[in-house]
Amino acid sequence: MTGFAQVKEQVSDQLSFSLSLKSVNHRFLDVHLRMPSDSDALEMKLRRILKDKIARGHVDLVLMIQRSGAAGVSINKQLVGAYVHVFREAAREFGISGDPDLNAIFKLPGALEGGNGSSSGGIESELEAAITAKLEEVIQRLNDMRCEEGASIEREMRDLLTRVQTAVGEVEKHRSAVLYAYMEKIRTRMQELVGAHADQDRMLQESALLAERSDIQEEIVRMNTHITHFRGLLDQGGEIGKKLDFLLQEMNREANTLLSKTSGVAGEALRITELGLALKSEIEKAREQVQNIE
Repeated sequence: MTGFAQVKEQVSDQLSFSLSLKSVNHRFLDVHLRMPSDSDALEMKLRRILKDKIARGHVDLVLMIQRSGAAGVSINKQLVGAYVHVFREAAREFGISGDPDLNAIFKLPGALEGGNGSSSGGIESELEAAITAKLEEVIQRLNDMRCEEGASIEREMRDLLTRVQTAVGEVEKHRSAVLYAYMEKIRTRMQELVGAHADQDRMLQESALLAERSDIQEEIVRMNTHITHFRGLLDQGGEIGKKLDFLLQEMNREANTLLSKTSGVAGEALRITELGLALKSEIEKAREQVQNIE
């Protein structure tokens, strides 16, 4: 399910950060983090928290740290001097003119240091604790938004199920008439093939047997069972997306079988064909929505 949440926190007069979290539909959990350099340890913690709290979706986390005031940042002279020296050595070696770009150098790992002597890209313990705490909050906001979307999807799924069940009920009303029409079609065809001297009773028995094999009662029963199971899963809640998708595949298979069994029969069978196509359409709509459910 989709969602977006963002929090901002002022850690001190010179230090603040913003944390944003976005999720879109995905079959599995796919986490992507955009964070400052030299924050590998924090990144691992944040990944663990995300995996514990979110089960499914393409999740993007963006952490931005803002530092203000010169007192909090100093130049790593030794490292910056080494970068400048290497630049000028390379320029002389290859005959290139130009001066080092300090803006580019300051972006290199370790070029700037915090006031406590640690690299500005590193995450201080106080900042790390604040970020971890705020991640819990931003995940909750994200999940709240996803729950709202989930409630909307659930309402739509229940409406779709009602339409499917209504169509199945209509199919069942036409079942007897279609079964009789199918049997008559078979009997007539057999009469044409074997001629007027055929044993009428035997031909009627064979026709009834073939018609019974084409009966759609089993498909109707299984379809209603799937609908009941589907509603039960919606009532149950939790991580049910894959189960619902499997049920819809089974329902689509029953609709296909129903259509194949009633093909080639005129009369009320044409109405079953219409209903079967309507069933497949509603099931396909439901399958599209199910992809958004965990």
